[in-house]
Amino acid sequence: MKSKKKLTLIPLVLMVFTSVFGFNNISKAFYKMGYAAIPWYILSGLTFFIPYAFMMAEYGAAFKKEKGGIYSWMEKSVNGKFAFIGTFMWYASYVIWMVSVATEIWIPLSNLIFGRDITENSSVLGIQSTKVLGILAILFVIIVTFVASKGLQKISKITSIGGTAIALLNVVLLVGGILIFILHGGKLAQPITSVKTFIDSPNPASNSIMNLLSFLVFAIFAYGGIEAVGGLVDETEKPETTFPKGMLVSAIIIAVGYSIGIFMCGIFLNWKELSGTHGVNLANITYIIMQNLGYTIGTSIGLGQAAAVSLGRFFARIVGLSMFLAYLGSYFTLVYSPLKQLIEGTPTKLWPKLIGKIDEDGIPRNAMWIQCIIVCVFIFLTSFGGDGVSQFFSYIVLMTNVAMTLPYIFIAIAFTGFKKKKEIEKPFEIFKSYRSAVIAAVVVTATVFFANLFTIIEPILQSKPDIKSTIWMIIGPVFFSIVAFIMYGRYEKKIKE
Repeated sequence: MKSKKKLTLIPLVLMVFTSVFGFNNISKAFYKMGYAAIPWYILSGLTFFIPYAFMMAEYGAAFKKEKGGIYSWMEKSVNGKFAFIGTFMWYASYVIWMVSVATEIWIPLSNLIFGRDITENSSVLGIQSTKVLGILAILFVIIVTFVASKGLQKISKITSIGGTAIALLNVVLLVGGILIFILHGGKLAQPITSVKTFIDSPNPASNSIMNLLSFLVFAIFAYGGIEAVGGLVDETEKPETTFPKGMLVSAIIIAVGYSIGIFMCGIFLNWKELSGTHGVNLANITYIIMQNLGYTIGTSIGLGQAAAVSLGRFFARIVGLSMFLAYLGSYFTLVYSPLKQLIEGTPTKLWPKLIGKIDEDGIPRNAMWIQCIIVCVFIFLTSFGGDGVSQFFSYIVLMTNVAMTLPYIFIAIAFTGFKKKKEIEKPFEIFKSYRSAVIAAVVVTATVFFANLFTIIEPILQSKPDIKSTIWMIIGPVFFSIVAFIMYGRYEKKIKE
């Protein structure tokens, strides 16, 4: 049998990059807070992302032969029931993510082709735009599942394209910002007057405690998703060295990249002028910022008005292409990796034979196609089911708001058990002592717990309290935990019998 080609460092880093880094998080952060966003991104990186990535690196090196990713890590560190509840909740959230992104992916493609988002008001052969998007999304999910089921090499190639596209977009922002800085004689469009520029947002409304807490939550969640790559440790070349190196390199690039990107925006954009632009909002801010970059480069090098505007539109289209490829890359990773961890890591008897079957090449094809059917049914119902179904789906999205990030707490808690167990061989260690590991676990747990707590109570604290949203966000983790608890309980009963 032909030996299976494994992941090397660069494809692994690009996979992490597409799973975690969101270029639009830079533009949204600048639009919300200006330079004052940078300390919050640094704080979130230090209290959550960096220590969490270090944990991933240690887990990955120790469990290099395990196929089940985060499930295997938590099961070996604590127990099976604890691991299954955390992994099931995490996986269920990604299924809903797949439904949402399958329709959202057409927005950057629309910006690439038409220079603007036409997805809301386009119809084909008299079919409404929501139904057109639904049909496109279903076809997209089927094609992605078909290609991904061919194996890791296909997934790796596409995620590498997505990761490279986003990396190049950052290079365009960095080089463009530096060029404008030089051409403008070191003058910033958004001036730095004192240290306060990095503390107080130019938007007075953003400086309230409520808004600052809300932004901290936004910054923490901008770093989520690195654990999705955990299931690929056994598919990595020399995993005990390559995997931790990949985690560390990715963590540093992402954490530094966010802060530099936000600062670069201030070189060519004045916050007050940007916020005063007609029609600007969080949905289109990335395209507007990059269009401004192209336009400013054009005027700075002496192009005429029409040529500068055309250059701006070209830059906006580059964003459309890069964002589309990034979405594509992350979709290919997340249609495969979370499911692989759930099926390969958990006991075979937990699943019906059809779902639990793993093919010879290690691909859970049956489970992937069942996942595809579930996602497609959701898309069909939300696209063709009318307002009632759309409202119901919005409640399901609320259910996964907290459920998607609560597993970070499970992983951090399990890390203390992992460090305590001397029988687990640890070829790579950043937290040399048990005490330092506990401190890291407590910091990560407290940060994510606080972020989720605020996410839950925020709707109640609005001028018009939204109690429904808060209730659905609480129902989500409780519901997924009960389902996982019952499933694992049935498995334990089967084993006893």
